[in-house]
Amino acid sequence: MSDVRELLGRAAEDAGQPVISTEVVYAKAARVRSRRRAAVSAAAVCAVAAGAFVVPGLSGQTPQQTSVAAPTELVGNSGRAQQLVKVLPADVGAVEQVSLAVIIKQATAEQAEEHPVGPLDGHYAVRRDGGVGYLVVRVMNAKMMEKKFGGGPTETNLCKAQAGEPQRTDCVREELPDGRVLTIWSDSMDYGDGTPQWGPELTARLTLKDGGQLAVRDSTGFEADTAQGPLLKTPPLTRAQLRELMLRPELLAK
Repeated sequence: MSDVRELLGRAAEDAGQPVISTEVVYAKAARVRSRRRAAVSAAAVCAVAAGAFVVPGLSGQTPQQTSVAAPTELVGNSGRAQQLVKVLPADVGAVEQVSLAVIIKQATAEQAEEHPVGPLDGHYAVRRDGGVGYLVVRVMNAKMMEKKFGGGPTETNLCKAQAGEPQRTDCVREELPDGRVLTIWSDSMDYGDGTPQWGPELTARLTLKDGGQLAVRDSTGFEADTAQGPLLKTPPLTRAQLRELMLRPELLAK
């Protein structure tokens, strides 16, 4: 569960605002793996951010901006989504940079301010087949990793269950020829009741030579009254596609 709080809390964590801190935003990032609740499906599916996320051909409605969308200015109008699309599969869907702190907790522009380390760090909505999933990209440098672990040793084998944590599912640890280590696993997000309720996902971590880390979350989306659409049937990227993305140099600072 710490993985979810860390990866998805990026915008809130960097903002340094207690009201939308990582712990607050994503401690609730639990999901019951039962069928979608009828009450949620009617409200959440319709609460789509049409202005920023409508894809031609998927809807006949005129694009309109709604309160659940993350306005462009809140994510700095960085153009990172266009750069990310260049390293994603052509059929991944429509990609738009968003702020999960804004979507989930209605954070202000100041609270959702970004402090990216990697050139493509950010939260990205991926829309296809009527659903909305998310890609969350984050690079942590050695100093940030040291702070996270309090100066102690970092995790060496993510496939090995840590104290108090469940065993990671379908976890594959790959030692690369250059000494880096890539780990990818599945997460059902079945952690009990909570809002939002996140769908199944793939998570990937790449240890860097300088002691830093690249982390990507490949999520089918979430269910809540602020949902931008229903869950995707599968994560935006397959496991093979996620592995390929993790090895792209474009995600790392030069």
